Amino acid sequence: MLKMAVLLSGSGRTLDNFHERIKKGSLQADVQVVISNVGDALGLTKAKNYGYPAFHASSNDEINNILKDYDVDIIALAGFLKLYQPPEALKKAVINIHPSLIPAFCGDGFYGSRVHKAVKKRGCMVTGCTVHFANEVYDEGPIIYQQSVALDYSDTPDEIADKVFAAECEAFPEALNRVNARGIDFFWNRVRD
Repeated sequence: MLKMAVLLSGSGRTLDNFHERIKKGSLQADVQVVISNVGDALGLTKAKNYGYPAFHASSNDEINNILKDYDVDIIALAGFLKLYQPPEALKKAVINIHPSLIPAFCGDGFYGSRVHKAVKKRGCMVTGCTVHFANEVYDEGPIIYQQSVALDYSDTPDEIADKVFAAECEAFPEALNRVNARGIDFFWNRVRD
């Protein structure tokens, strides 16, 4: 079972999803701590209500200092809107989800509604989400799992966002379960040159 830290910046919808799936037994993880870079993030309130230790920390150093007090083997970026630099021991253990099928519509500046507006503007008929390990470059770590979403011609960016978030609710837990089953090194080793 994965011992997980969750980093978030907003409402905690992904944390809600993790919590529900852990309770049902369909996510093989246990949340050890929740940290937000936004002091009044709704996700922190939710974390406390779920009984998880929850903290505000505005810098990487502050986050990593908190993590020292917890037994964590994976860090899930759940709507964490900042480039995170983990401690050396967890450098390969940071997982992120991106709201497109990488390598499309990713990289610096592509997040949230910006991605869905770009998908709409390009006229894509398929989009989706990608769960990947994070490194020091936005959206370039090894891919763990991708899930596609069919689009209609009339879909607005908000409708695209809703479809993609529904896919994210399935994809992120699936990716975490795959990491639990195969181990972190499997995913890093499969993309070596």
